[in-house]
Amino acid sequence: MVIRGLLAAVALLVLASCSSSSSSKAPGTSAVPKTRYDMANGCYAMQSVATGAFVTRSGDGYSASAGSLEEAEPFSMKPTALGRYLFNCPDSNLLVAGSSSAARAAKPSDAADWVVDDADGGGYTVVQQVDGRGLSADADGTLLVGEAADAFRFVPTTGCTSYPEISDDVDGDTYQGNGVDQPVVGFAEVHTHMAMGNEMSDGTNPVGPSAGGVLYGQMFNRFGAPVALDNCAAMHGPNGTLDPEALILDMTPLKTHDTQGWPTFADWPAYDSQLHQAMYYKWVERAWKAGLRIMVSEGTNIAALCQVAKTFETATNPQALGYDCNDMNLGIAQIKYLYQLQDYVDAQEGGPGKGWFRIVKSPAEARKVINDGKLAVVPGLEFSNLFDCTTKSVAGVTGEISGCTKEDIDKQVDEIWDLGVREIFPYHDVNSALGGTGIFDGLALNLVGFVGTGSFWKTYDCPDGGEGDSYFYSAGAYMTTAIPGTGNDPLTQTVLALTNGVLPIYPADRRQCNARGMTELGHYVVQKLMEKHFIIDIDHAELSIKQNMLDMAKAQTPNYPLISAHGGHGGITNEQAREILEVGGLIYPFKPNGKGDVEFLNKLKPIWAAAGRTDPIAVGYGMDANGIADRAGPRGAGSEPVVYPFTLFKGPDWGPQFKGIKPVTFELETIPESGKTWNIDEVGTAHYGLVADYVEEVRLEGGKEALDALYQSAEAYLQMWERTVNR
Repeated sequence: MVIRGLLAAVALLVLASCSSSSSSKAPGTSAVPKTRYDMANGCYAMQSVATGAFVTRSGDGYSASAGSLEEAEPFSMKPTALGRYLFNCPDSNLLVAGSSSAARAAKPSDAADWVVDDADGGGYTVVQQVDGRGLSADADGTLLVGEAADAFRFVPTTGCTSYPEISDDVDGDTYQGNGVDQPVVGFAEVHTHMAMGNEMSDGTNPVGPSAGGVLYGQMFNRFGAPVALDNCAAMHGPNGTLDPEALILDMTPLKTHDTQGWPTFADWPAYDSQLHQAMYYKWVERAWKAGLRIMVSEGTNIAALCQVAKTFETATNPQALGYDCNDMNLGIAQIKYLYQLQDYVDAQEGGPGKGWFRIVKSPAEARKVINDGKLAVVPGLEFSNLFDCTTKSVAGVTGEISGCTKEDIDKQVDEIWDLGVREIFPYHDVNSALGGTGIFDGLALNLVGFVGTGSFWKTYDCPDGGEGDSYFYSAGAYMTTAIPGTGNDPLTQTVLALTNGVLPIYPADRRQCNARGMTELGHYVVQKLMEKHFIIDIDHAELSIKQNMLDMAKAQTPNYPLISAHGGHGGITNEQAREILEVGGLIYPFKPNGKGDVEFLNKLKPIWAAAGRTDPIAVGYGMDANGIADRAGPRGAGSEPVVYPFTLFKGPDWGPQFKGIKPVTFELETIPESGKTWNIDEVGTAHYGLVADYVEEVRLEGGKEALDALYQSAEAYLQMWERTVNR
């Protein structure tokens, strides 16, 4: 035993001297750990501090009995949280806790999730996160699980098999800034919903799904892609037959899909699949490496849709009836889930604060994060019943009942601010006590709104026809609620049952806008948000309410910036677009592909000039990924194709602001376990990793001018935020 210990000590000294030239360990590179976080994604053997023996396989278990590093079992250390790990074996089994001794299992579970912590006197203890039982070795070296927890060293080694995970397929490191006092080079995503999914936690202590579980998949799970992106049948039914997208949103109840996610991804994610996870964190990492520097992630929900959908999920998942559908509860839970992701990314990168995903609460904090080369994440909220301001009536005739008071609003404004929320939609898809939604869908959302409020929309003929030369975004929609589909889908069945088949009649030949304007409570909320210095997105508000908000913004000294990043839902006139830019706000396009980005840039130029803006024109985007919406499809025939691999930050289209930024190469994103690939020319923006490919589309379609506008968009957003805060 003494000889073994001496040999092991010599090996440790040699390995330490070999790795001493590097002060920190990059993920996937093994070095002698200095903290319990340093083993992240490295390859290590375990060595008993007491005996010097290494842990090795022993039948179906393990023992600390190997005399050399070469005989030891190499473990690939996959973090599940800060200081917690899966021990992945070379044959892809996992070290797990049995009833009394260490064992092996093919799939991750609580039994495979281990807390590594500092041991008294040196080394580390390895303890079960679920019940606190630790690893120890008996006199024969057998690795036991019980009340005792021995000290072990983690010795760098080779021969590991990495735990399965999605690769970003990127060659090269992303860039840092030129100083916090210098303009940011990067692009801004200002409307997305990363935390939507079938579970709003890492899985350790489940809290339930967002939106009644209609959207399947998670942005992350402690057990990685194989669990976060697993088979959706539990939520969407066998072959997807209970998918709410087909049943309710598209009203095509016979439509099915292959439910298998990881690793084959046969039918999802897809650009036109609204209810499958598109923002797994590794896909967002790929976008960050392409220059994504600001990302607004909003907690979202549609309470009425959630209520309808979950009743049909009980066929495969009886738990669904107990799911929460309250907008505020779910929005806040999604923001808390973002903080869990921040910690999880830190764990993957080697410890607290080391991750590339950073939640920020001020523009100054965002500038510091971006200068460090990381992604500044701004939490937001987008749903109809903000501050629980529901509205209820019966067919619009019984008198309206509001779900909130001014005192409720005051209290919740402070609560969400303290949580870190900085961007807000005062209005969304359904009427609320604050006022009317901007109509853009003439059927499904009116039915959903009836379920939520007890009333159909009352409408008026949109000004100037609602479309044409006077509109930046068309207003209203042609209403079809009087013809409720086939009546075979769950949504119309629900509505017909509630109304005894009596539905409103709308003009069939002209676009209709929502007659419900801004209420007194709505004015109060917008004023409170301005007093608190929230970033306010004007979209989803009824056309007249948008003007009310603009008038309130112009009445502030200085003017209060407003942003439109969601396609102007409900309509925006050219005059309103000019006013948004005049008050210091921004208009970014809704889920464009590269061709759409350039078309939007050309559309924005005259409005930008008319508003007297002298700063460089900026075009970020609002992809609305995970937002119960399609994403951008392929550009279509005749477009110059994206050629893989492609390299960003190199070539004549990249201007002087990119000087000093090293080229980064992006391969065709591939799942090696199945051979699944995503070519943006074939599949569009199927998931968020293809934002990097979208950047190449922008270059192909618009060259230097379009790239300049895109990579100016993060700086423009920060300047707008500074105008919001520094008043």
